Amino acid sequence: MTDTSCTSYDPANHALSAAEARARMVGEVTPITGREFVAVRSALGRVLAADIIAPHDVPAHDNSAMDGYAVRFDSLAAEGETRLTVVGTAFAGNAFSGLVGKGQAVRIMTGAVLPAGADTVVVQEVTLSEGNEVIIPAGQRAGQNTRRAGEDLARGSVALPAGKRIGPAELGLIASLGVAELAVYRRLRVAFFSTGDELASLGNPLAPGQVYDSNRYTLHGLLQRFGAEIIDMGVVPDRPEALEATLLEASQVADAIITTGGVSVGEADFIKEILDKLGEVRFWKLNIKPGRPMAFGKVGNAWLFGLPGNPVAVMVSYTQFALDALHRMAGMDPLPMRPLLTVAAGNAIKKQPGRREYLRGKVAAFDGKFEVKTVGNQGSGVLRSMSEANCFVVLPEDCAGVATGDPVTVELFEGLL
Repeated sequence: MTDTSCTSYDPANHALSAAEARARMVGEVTPITGREFVAVRSALGRVLAADIIAPHDVPAHDNSAMDGYAVRFDSLAAEGETRLTVVGTAFAGNAFSGLVGKGQAVRIMTGAVLPAGADTVVVQEVTLSEGNEVIIPAGQRAGQNTRRAGEDLARGSVALPAGKRIGPAELGLIASLGVAELAVYRRLRVAFFSTGDELASLGNPLAPGQVYDSNRYTLHGLLQRFGAEIIDMGVVPDRPEALEATLLEASQVADAIITTGGVSVGEADFIKEILDKLGEVRFWKLNIKPGRPMAFGKVGNAWLFGLPGNPVAVMVSYTQFALDALHRMAGMDPLPMRPLLTVAAGNAIKKQPGRREYLRGKVAAFDGKFEVKTVGNQGSGVLRSMSEANCFVVLPEDCAGVATGDPVTVELFEGLL
């Protein structure tokens, strides 16, 4: 198959910026179309495949926002106190059936329907009760402490749009509309595997020169947090026939394939030959650190994300690039706003201009102000530093180093990992 957009990029002579790489990925992938119906209790983390339309006003009736007394504002004196006769009580779920006339009040509880004739609620804390009368102080405002029918959602309006990921607040909102079942996109199917003869599986002894495969466990956690249907293809040895067979199998069962390892410059010709045979790919040099080598393309009908092999580079490449594309594929918009903050650097940071760098850092409050310090060894193979950190310190391409106290941009892990 031929894709001129893939062949127009020369990876040997150009390294894409982070923004370029992210835009190309998001621009090429397309949302899945499969959908299913699930009960509200099973919808957490799923993506709406159709708008949720409000079948009625929310709230359905004018009601009280506070415990107090429902009154007519025109019964209240412009100056000084007002005495009103209490003619009944309104409870949430048990409305007062009468009419509130001039000079009258109804004791009302939070959430109770506002009685006919009343337009204002006076909180009980400022009132004084004497027998069947209530004394209202001056200074009240017309319409205070009331919630009007439809002020949250009007009947027929879009309560939640298609593409919205459902969280706890959305579950409550859907339930408040009386919707018991909803249409969601099916889960995105993501196959992943590690490559390399040096990788050993857990439970097996390490042979000389081997290391345990940690990347699959990192990716499993990331994809589980994302909400994908996970297909673990294991560890694939450095043999062309094994890689070809695994890629072909993965492309037949998954929407996306994520690999780790095997995309550095020295290995690119070997991988490219296989990928050219099975589909199309562009090998990217990304203008970032860590995670410079990364492949993106297509095998059959599955999109391929070829991540580097170093554990930290895997997490950087996934969160900064693959994650946005996966959002798009799952039916969501790409991350609308990455959780970025500007804080003071708590230590000096060395950097040469040229590449965007993602350092592991920890944001904390010191003397009432937030600052960030880099944590641990910043090598791309040192996963412990990711565990100790709570953010990336993002240094732009033109940065030539940071002095203590300089403002820097940090990207919080919350929402990414």
